[in-house]
Amino acid sequence: MPTVLWFRRDLRLRDLPALLDAAETDREVLACYVLDPRLTSSSGPRRLQYLYDALRDLDAALDGKLMVTQGHPEKRIPVLAKSVGATAVHVSADFTPFGRRRDDAVRNALGDLAFEASGSPYLVSPGRVVKDSGEPYKVFSPFFNAWREHGWRAPAKSGPKSAEWIDPAGLDGRVEIPDASVELDLPAGETAALRQWTKFVSDNLESYAEDRNRPDLSATSRMSAHLKFGTIHPRTMVADLGRGKGAQAYLRELAFRDFYAAVVNEWPDSIWWNWNKNFDAMEVNEDAGAEKAFEAWKAGRTGYPIVDAGMRQLSETGWMHNRVRMIVASFLVKDLHLPWQWGARWFLEQLVDGDMANNQHGWQWAAGTGTDAAPYFRVFNPTTQGDKFDPDGTYVSRWIPELGTADYPDPIVDHKAERAEALRRYSALT
Repeated sequence: MPTVLWFRRDLRLRDLPALLDAAETDREVLACYVLDPRLTSSSGPRRLQYLYDALRDLDAALDGKLMVTQGHPEKRIPVLAKSVGATAVHVSADFTPFGRRRDDAVRNALGDLAFEASGSPYLVSPGRVVKDSGEPYKVFSPFFNAWREHGWRAPAKSGPKSAEWIDPAGLDGRVEIPDASVELDLPAGETAALRQWTKFVSDNLESYAEDRNRPDLSATSRMSAHLKFGTIHPRTMVADLGRGKGAQAYLRELAFRDFYAAVVNEWPDSIWWNWNKNFDAMEVNEDAGAEKAFEAWKAGRTGYPIVDAGMRQLSETGWMHNRVRMIVASFLVKDLHLPWQWGARWFLEQLVDGDMANNQHGWQWAAGTGTDAAPYFRVFNPTTQGDKFDPDGTYVSRWIPELGTADYPDPIVDHKAERAEALRRYSALT
């Protein structure tokens, strides 16, 4: 009997355990994707463009046999399963708060029909790496040690020929894959992900540990969007990592991704609320002046070159170097005294790789309000950060051509004074 393979954050055919499970008892599989209006309405245009391009790449790999439909999954998935006489619906497990609620709704709607979740977007699924007492980790370093000791499976040996794909041509509800009509600075989909990863391993992995904090260099992997949409699995990537310094530095970054997913799995309300509730009483600016400062920050018009370069890179490409993400986040929270949620929401609107766990807890790290966060009294000096990580000004010049002319604004705040104000507000909590 046929089965249904419902794609979500796993838009690939290689290293996909759910595909092997779907084809295990009967090779006839209907591949489908549901355009959920709740997700399409909350995603920025670049993230939607990546999704649509990745779906086109997946459809091509399936010889045009991807069933793309639109609506609420709890309504569409049971209809699709019934239309092909499926015995089960197979998915990759989702651990986000929204994903778990959605999957519960679909599971209930399927009734007696099996809903099988396997695998996850992570090297180690959230909830598996815990202390001996069973408690979750709140600090990254001990999590990292336990995570490495736990280990992970080898890549699943799946691919386009792992199933006999059901042709959805005659099924009701099939829609054309849309287009968001925006340009991405890097191509999307599994084909592009594998090509990008191979290039990084060949050209930049060895020097990654030394160069990864330099936004003026093309030294990072640019794999974050591919990981967000699951067009490549981190198992596939780790299989190419050796024991060199660069490889181990990269592995640590993948561990952070798993760590933040585990935190959200354990404390789902930390998506939008301070994980450390002591900071709920922190004084923040939310008046008209704050709104004006926020607009200047978004537009890259703060008068601090490294901050403005990062914000313009984000606006123009949908991506920002990670070191610069930390700098602009610190500036928003500790120089402008704005709520970190404002910045997190803007990032999710702009970023191609906008991921709830990574984005929200990256912001809380910078704001000092999350697990294992940078201490609140650690305030990045945007000038010295720029001098250190963009020593020749190459990055800043690329994004701020008017730097040094009358068209570039003066600083909107005095960093020294605002650092003192941030520390005053912090001391009021203790």
